[in-house]
Amino acid sequence: MAFKIRDIEVALEKKGFKRVESDHSYFIYFTIENKKSRVRTKTSHGHKGQALSDNLFSVMAKQCKLNKNQFSELIQCPLSRNDYEKILDMQGMVK
Repeated sequence: MAFKIRDIEVALEKKGFKRVESDHSYFIYFTIENKKSRVRTKTSHGHKGQALSDNLFSVMAKQCKLNKNQFSELIQCPLSRNDYEKILDMQGMVK
């Protein structure tokens, strides 16, 4: 399934990522306890309405410390923020 960049950005913000604007839109994950993590990804400003390529989708999934299926579930919402944080905790990405 192809996702639009804007839809991904909205989903990331719903799951605890905070947007930082610069030359790109950077998304940094903050834990449920509002602690900044090392998990981050970015999107480009110029392509909000376009579908994300499979290659870039894979890159974003990797940056978010997920496989493509997990990232798809994160965006579509079957993967809750609590479950996502458990995955990050098991990887030592959050404390």
